[in-house]
Amino acid sequence: MKLVVIGHSIGCYFSLQVLKRAPELPVIRSFLLFPTIERMSESPKGKLATPLLCWFRYAFYVPGYLLLKPWPEKIKSLVIRMLLRRMNLQSEFSFLNLLEPFCLINAAYLGSQEMMEVVKRDNETIKEHLSKLTFYYGTIDAWCPKEYYEDMKKDFPEGDIRLCEKKIPHDFILYFYQEMADMVADWLKDDLSKI
Repeated sequence: MKLVVIGHSIGCYFSLQVLKRAPELPVIRSFLLFPTIERMSESPKGKLATPLLCWFRYAFYVPGYLLLKPWPEKIKSLVIRMLLRRMNLQSEFSFLNLLEPFCLINAAYLGSQEMMEVVKRDNETIKEHLSKLTFYYGTIDAWCPKEYYEDMKKDFPEGDIRLCEKKIPHDFILYFYQEMADMVADWLKDDLSKI
């Protein structure tokens, strides 16, 4: 069995943790798409999110329970459908949990932990597994700006570190999922043809 690990955003941090903590796994490739693996709270989006997630999130707990908990499921469903339509998205999945106070509180807590935990890039793990890593950075990414790409290229000049030339945003999963899937599939086919 051979494994390919693909991570997006914070999933890239998890992908590196898998390589670090489970070296016995037969991972042959890892694609790190728009990798938030360092200085998360210092990024443009992180500078906005960190105070909200780390300090002000407690202010939302009581109103969240008082305002959202009593809403009937039909109203929650209507609000979610309106939000998705406004974002020009349609989904077959249920997003009702987004309006559950417990879910919102856990998401805020997870976000605060990410801001505090994802600080320093794990150069040791990257160096150890560099031959099987592909980093794909965005040119318009406020979670891992182009400066992070340039630093990575400088620190690992022999690595497969790519910069998106197509102006695909960090949240590609909303509108550019097929384009990204095709691109990663092509990279994987190229790799498999060399084996």
